Amino acid sequence: MAEAAAAGFLEQLKSCIVWSWTYLWTVWFFIVLFLVYILRVPLRINDNLSTVSMFLNTLTPKFYVALTGTSSLISGLILIFEWWYFRKYGTSFIEQVSVSHLRPLLGGVDNNSSNNSNSSNGDSDSNRQSVSECKVWRNPLNLFRGAEYNRYTWVTGREPLTYYDMNLSAQDHQTFFTCDSDHLRPADAIMQKAWRERNPQARISAAHEALEINECATAYILLAEEEATTIAEAEKLFKQALKAGDGCYRRSQQLQHHGSQYEAQHRRDTNVLVYIKRRLAMCARRLGRTREAVKMMRDLMKEFPLLSMFNIHENLLEALLELQAYADVQAVLAKYDDISLPKSATICYTAALLKARAVSDKFSPEAASRRGLSTAEMNAVEAIHRAVEFNPHVPKYLLEMKSLILPPEHILKRGDSEAIAYAFFHLAHWKRVEGALNLLHCTWEGTFRMIPYPLEKGHLFYPYPICTETADRELLPSFHEVSVYPKKELPFFILFTAGLCSFTAMLALLTHQFPELMGVFAKAFLSTLFAPLNFVMEKVESILPSSLWHQLTRI
Repeated sequence: MAEAAAAGFLEQLKSCIVWSWTYLWTVWFFIVLFLVYILRVPLRINDNLSTVSMFLNTLTPKFYVALTGTSSLISGLILIFEWWYFRKYGTSFIEQVSVSHLRPLLGGVDNNSSNNSNSSNGDSDSNRQSVSECKVWRNPLNLFRGAEYNRYTWVTGREPLTYYDMNLSAQDHQTFFTCDSDHLRPADAIMQKAWRERNPQARISAAHEALEINECATAYILLAEEEATTIAEAEKLFKQALKAGDGCYRRSQQLQHHGSQYEAQHRRDTNVLVYIKRRLAMCARRLGRTREAVKMMRDLMKEFPLLSMFNIHENLLEALLELQAYADVQAVLAKYDDISLPKSATICYTAALLKARAVSDKFSPEAASRRGLSTAEMNAVEAIHRAVEFNPHVPKYLLEMKSLILPPEHILKRGDSEAIAYAFFHLAHWKRVEGALNLLHCTWEGTFRMIPYPLEKGHLFYPYPICTETADRELLPSFHEVSVYPKKELPFFILFTAGLCSFTAMLALLTHQFPELMGVFAKAFLSTLFAPLNFVMEKVESILPSSLWHQLTRI
């Protein structure tokens, strides 16, 4: 890690030296031309130096004003061009040129050619680029609107959910809880309209109207999600929904092969039953009955193994971490942290937490820098790097460098919304493992030195999507500062050029206001600048024969 940091610093230093040399060459271009012209005259060195000294003494303040003004103008034009290029392409033009063309000349190494050789996902991840990169997923750990989101609104006066997020939830509800045959049953027909309602009170009223007709499972679901003000009330309503939903499921199961209409109804009833059982398990987890919640989740995964769209295993991982059943957590990860399955922040960071747990209590950055990393420590660091590359926003929340908010109902994988959803529930698990956050703090930033920049390709995963910022801004409330990666920070060269432009402009203004004083200062500066050259020339003239030096000046 120290070697990588030193290498990065040297590369940046080389680029700074090259840019500084280029700028100074531009600023003093006319002076260099004049000196070259003077030195080509076949006179002795003392005559040349006296000519230069005479030239400097005859310069007027107007020359210095023009010189500094020209320098400020040149650096200002470069600054404007750099800023335009940065806003359009997200990188510095001079930095890109130095990295692409000057670094090989200075002995730099291009790391882009060797990054894909270590890819853990092989060609399967690269093929996923053709899939929509910004697919929004339902948050497996989403909160309850009535018991949690609305309570936050009552206390703070802020809306934790955006319209875009709630609209996606409405679409999910229509997909999971309705079917084409609902119009044949009055209660289901009412609920089909209720899921389309934007007004919460209208939805709640429609659910009560449906319950007046018969025991409707989806009506109980809506009331448990939006009308119940506590988790206990929500659990009570979900138990009533389970009773009604289980009966509908058994009846439709017997008729599922009698036609496409019954197939659709059975699919809907299956989704309703799975949703109810999953939310009941989450209620048990919220109320502190974690072992009961784990059993319910395991039973649900065994009963409906093909319904992976609900990502129940992520709920199970969180509950097992609460029980500190790390062996069971590892068993779940062994099944779902597979190369053929989509990754998530929960999968990657839980795997990193387990490996960090083995070494974090005794980890010391000073000791590691002296003796090097052990095999277990290296495995933990690599797991952290893998997790950070998948979602680079999570560490700032785990390390409490950014404040948490309530997670949205939908998340964007590898985005800020997923980071919030993960850290909201898993921060306590990281704090419980001694030294885990310290190990994360010492190692997570090293990931960004391993990933090629610009991000044409990833290191362990496919390239980071560039559309995450736009999607996260729609999913997260306006009062939250969205985390952006890669953050378009001002490159060094824009800051450097801005400083030089301001400095030379200030010199031009001072020279215009105080010409005599600045003239003396400029002459003293130039005399000091050329003093080493004069000293070298005097030593060379004293060593070499006068005839040989005279012949050299003629060349």
